[in-house]
Amino acid sequence: MQKIMKLFVKSEEGATAIEYGLIASLIAVVLIAVLTTMGTNLSATFTRISDAL
Repeated sequence: MQKIMKLFVKSEEGATAIEYGLIASLIAVVLIAVLTTMGTNLSATFTRISDAL
């Protein structure tokens, strides 16, 4: 039982998976913010072009 507990304490696979998950979620949040801003700017640009025509 002590051997299993020592292996469990030494194992860092779970921590690594959590870190990758946090990085992926941070990237997703940044992408959503950027794409939302770009979509708003793009919509305004098309509206300006449409009004000019």
